[in-house]
Amino acid sequence: MQNDAFANALAQFEIAEDLLELEENIAVQLKSPQKLLRVSVPVKMDDGRLRVFTGYRSQFNDARGPFKGGIRFHPEVNESEVMALSAWMTWKTAVVGLPLGGGKGGVIVNPAELSEGELERLSRGYIDAIYKLIGPEVDVPAPDVYTNPKIMGWMLDEYEKLVGRQQKSVITGKPLSIGGSQARGYSTAQGAVYVLDEAVNRIGLERGASVAIQGFGNAGAFMAKLLAKEGYKIIALSDSKGAIMDVGGLDVAQVAEHKKRSGSVAGFPGSRAIEDILSLETDILVPAALENSINEANAGLIRAKLIIELANGPVTPEADKILEEKNILVVPDILANAGGVAVSYFEQVQNSYNYYWSEAEVLAKLEETMKRSFEEAWAEKEKHKTSMRMGAYVLAVGRVAQAMRDRGRI
Repeated sequence: MQNDAFANALAQFEIAEDLLELEENIAVQLKSPQKLLRVSVPVKMDDGRLRVFTGYRSQFNDARGPFKGGIRFHPEVNESEVMALSAWMTWKTAVVGLPLGGGKGGVIVNPAELSEGELERLSRGYIDAIYKLIGPEVDVPAPDVYTNPKIMGWMLDEYEKLVGRQQKSVITGKPLSIGGSQARGYSTAQGAVYVLDEAVNRIGLERGASVAIQGFGNAGAFMAKLLAKEGYKIIALSDSKGAIMDVGGLDVAQVAEHKKRSGSVAGFPGSRAIEDILSLETDILVPAALENSINEANAGLIRAKLIIELANGPVTPEADKILEEKNILVVPDILANAGGVAVSYFEQVQNSYNYYWSEAEVLAKLEETMKRSFEEAWAEKEKHKTSMRMGAYVLAVGRVAQAMRDRGRI
């Protein structure tokens, strides 16, 4: 079941369930989403023909607050993936102490194949299909893989047309002009940097440590830029079309310009092409691509001292065991990439107040949230003599379970 994302999510949960000695009546409820919606979205294409896309929305648990989670547009979206992502989002909001639950949505599509008009019609059509199940106090979507603020703007506009009123806080990750938050565009990466700094201090690495980043999309590119600014040495970068390295350190800004021109990091002047970024000798490895990148087949080849999971579910449970045996510290996705949902929550709060914070205020709140959450997860790791992943899971699952007890959901 290595490539079954939801099976992996359940395997991780079951370890935390045992560590917490969780009551069966609660555990059984946390092994499936509360609601799973599958929809057909008909879209009129530019040539006049009608194409029907399949979309999903998984609402995993709302004991701590409204469901919260992104919408991804990707050709490999499937039911198992959406369920897994909604479970991980449930733990993610809990581990950083947000009064939210977990959800996730997606549409099976390659957006690169659509014109802008087709993409807008698909975005609005998806909201038409799910709008009765979302809302500021019900379920709050956000951007994810291959969706962005522009798409969130279309979705917000469609929702407001359907309900007949302004409702900015129904969707986060919006453009600033319609209620978005400062720093939201790079908040996932910034949150991961705050967590990385804490982890580096714990295991005795230096600020100039070497870093390899798998995935040079939005989060990965921002992560590279922020770490380079802090003095870390970015020695390798990759995207779907290739991987490059330079042991002396890559100029991240120039790599970004090269990718903008050519469509890939591959072929960056002065760099060396490499086959496998994951097995590279580096102090820090940041998987920032899709699920299951590090698995049973390649985990034994990892030579990093620290892994920061910027992607969702990049390490399978089988790989986790191997990495733990190799004494590699893995800061899990539910903590490492929670900066995005933290600032999404801040965006909701600002929308509700109709009062907006400066970038510095948002970053100060984010830094406090991420560093406190790291310390709390580390304390659980030490208490249970377990991995950092399970420290974070025990913290998160324990908080969700307590909310369920307090609501009488037992």
